[in-house]
Amino acid sequence: MTRREVRCLGPYGGEVEDTGCGEPARFELVRHRRPPLHLCPVHLGPALLLADGVLWPPEIRLIA
Repeated sequence: MTRREVRCLGPYGGEVEDTGCGEPARFELVRHRRPPLHLCPVHLGPALLLADGVLWPPEIRLIA
């Protein structure tokens, strides 16, 4: 069975035009009343500061 690879949506979660990354996502960042963000290691830090609805303390899951 093949596993579908999730792509990084960038620090804004694809909500801001042309900010998607396209790299394989390695982390899932949980947000309040929003879908979780799937992020690569490069965008994990910026997403903690820039994305809407990030919980504090953040809830981060390794997905890969």
